Formats: sequence, C-alpha cells, structure tokens
Amino acid sequence: MNTLLLATLLSASRVLTLDEALETARQHQPSLRQAQADVRAAQARVTQARAPLLPQLNVSARYSLGTSNLVPQQGLVVDPTMGGTSPSSSPVTNFTNGSVTLSQLIWDFGQTWNRFQAAQFNADAASQDAQTRLNTVVFGVRSAFFSALAAKELLVVAKETLANQERHFGQVQGFVEVGTRPAIDLAQARTDRANARVQLISAQNGYASAKAALNQAMGVEGPTDFDVSGDRLGAVQEENRPLAEVVDVALSNRPEVEALASRLRAQQELVTAARGAYGPSLSLQTAASGGGRDTRLSGNVTVFGLSMSWNLFNGLGDWARVQEAEANVTSLSAQVDALRQQVRLELEQAQLGVSAAVESAAATDEALQAARERLKLAEGRYETGVGNIIELGDAQLALTNAAAQQVRADFNVSTARAQLLRTLGQP
Repeated sequence: MNTLLLATLLSASRVLTLDEALETARQHQPSLRQAQADVRAAQARVTQARAPLLPQLNVSARYSLGTSNLVPQQGLVVDPTMGGTSPSSSPVTNFTNGSVTLSQLIWDFGQTWNRFQAAQFNADAASQDAQTRLNTVVFGVRSAFFSALAAKELLVVAKETLANQERHFGQVQGFVEVGTRPAIDLAQARTDRANARVQLISAQNGYASAKAALNQAMGVEGPTDFDVSGDRLGAVQEENRPLAEVVDVALSNRPEVEALASRLRAQQELVTAARGAYGPSLSLQTAASGGGRDTRLSGNVTVFGLSMSWNLFNGLGDWARVQEAEANVTSLSAQVDALRQQVRLELEQAQLGVSAAVESAAATDEALQAARERLKLAEGRYETGVGNIIELGDAQLALTNAAAQQVRADFNVSTARAQLLRTLGQP
C-alpha cells in the first residue's frame, strides 16, 4: 500500500513549476485582493477630499398643507384693514417654497487643498502597500515551493534507502542460509529494513503536507494531485556586492520605504491644512428661490454673493490640531530613519545567510560523496567476510543522513536567495 502511494505521488498528472505557482498566487491569493480593495478605497478618499474644491449645487423644496392663523401674543393688535388675519379665521391652504444654490469655495488658506494633497499621498502609500503585500506573497510561495521540493527529494532519499536495505536484506539472508553469517545479522537487517519503511511513510506524509501548505500559500483550495518541478533560484547579483551599494538599491526598490515617505508627505500636508484654520474661508454664491400660498407665488434671484466665515477663537482647538499634526510628522520621520536601519540590517543578514548556505551546500556535496564511498567499501568488506553488519548499517545510515543534509542545504540556498530578493524589494 505504501509503495502504491509513493508511485501515485511521484507520477502525479501534472507538474507545477515555480513560475506557475507564483502566477497562481497573483490570481487567487486573498491577501492580494484585499490589498487592491484597500487601494480602491484610498482612491475613493481622494475623490472625497477633492469634492469641496469643486462647485456645489444644492436644490431644496418644501410643501405643506395647513392654516396660517396668527397666534395672539401680548401687545399684538390685529388690524383687518391692514391685511391682517384674525385668529381662527384662516382656511387650510397650500404652501410651497424652493431654492437652487450654486456655490464655489474661493480660498480657505489651504485647508481643503492640502487635505486633498494628503489624500493623494495616502493613496500612493496604499498602492505601495499593495506592492509590499505582493512581495510578501511571492516570498511565501517561493518558501513553500522550496519546502515542497525538499520534501520531494527527501522522499527520493527515503525510497533509495529502502531499496538499499531491501538489497542488503537479501544478501544477508543468503549468507545466513549458507552459514557464513550468524542469524543475528539477519535480525539486524530486518530491523534496518523496517526502519527504512517507517522513514518512507514519514517522507510520503511530509511531501503531501508540504504541497498542502503550498496550495495555501497560492490561495488555492483544491487537491494536491501535482508534483513540484525542480526549479531553484540562481545566484542573485547583489549577494556578493558591497553592502553600501546594496543598501542604496534596496532603499530605492523597497515599497515599504516609499510608502512611509508618502505618508510623511501626507502628514506634512495635514500640518499645512491645520494651520489654514487660523484664517478665514471665502466662498462665492449664486441662488434662486421662490414660494408662496396656493397659486400666489413669487421669487428672488441672488446674482452674486460673497461670504466669509472666520472662527477667531475656538478654545485652542485649531492650535491643538496643529500640534498633533506636527507631532505626527516627527513620529513618521523617526519611523523613516528606523526603517532605513532595519533595511540595512536585513540586507546584511540576508547576504550572510546566502554565503553560509552556499558554503554549506558545497560541504554537504563532499560529505555525500564520502558517504557513498564508505557504503561501497562497507558492502565490499561485508561480502568478503571482513566487515560486520554493524559497520554496514552505520555506513548506510551515514549515507542517508548525508543525502538528507544535502537536500536541506539546497533548500537553505534557495530560501536564503528568496529572502535576499524580498529584502531588496524585488518580486
């Protein structure tokens, strides 16, 4: 049954490449859709902030049905000859009135304009946040893909180990049957073969689990009836460049850096907007209105009107808003400096990680060759009666460990390069 499962895994109907996995994530990853929605919301806020700068057209209308009796008040004398209406003598009548007003903001000392500019910078930051989210998704997919590839290669190692143990078991069984080896060797060979089967089952489960994690990284809900290709990341140009040069590259490419700079510019605009509240607001208006009772209607037109409002003192509210905006600018400036330092640290760690991983991979290659030679010698010594079953088992275990170590080293190289690309701001 385990052999059948292995055959099913290794003969999957389709092979998933790294580029296909990345493209799938771009189309299906929910976090990317969320990021795009955030961008659209930020762009809508730009339109909202710009709206007060454009002409404003308001229409109002009112209709009522009722009486218009005068309510007696102390000192009020109703004279019918002057057109007055006596109390309780008015019939029910229709009343209508309406107006159309067109107004245009002329100047409010930058309050509205600077808020509009701030909204634009915040929209830019949202777009850069979306790019950061994409870079994060790309790194996650690459890491999951390389994990699946490592699990696949560990599965191959487990299969080869079981095949070797099966071959050793047959040899030992023949030697025991002819009496050239003690029965304990056969028991040891049987134990080693059973352990190899356990390792194979674990490797099968590891590969299936890694592919499920890859599906999640791509944003896919579906089966894992695929096989990952052997794609790896090649050398990154910046992995051997001087750190100072690489820092400049990262600072110009990292969307987080640009997003924070945009937010800083937006906050500076809000400082100017807050200061604008110290001045008056000027508006131009034109309007038409009309109304009356029943069919006796009349109207008026305001051809030109200029209005000014100036809140001279509001309990230091405007001053406090300026102080808050300026403090936010100082905070964002500090965040920019902190991010620059963080980028430098991440780049230095990423370069060191790639260098260590590459050197380790070279060392594991040498260790694997030596382990294969050791097993070959141990098999020859056992066949000629010079070696023993313990020596043969130790040699096989050393080969298995060396092969697994090489798989992990290759995984570390690809993952370290993926981390370097992410740190550089390159998708």
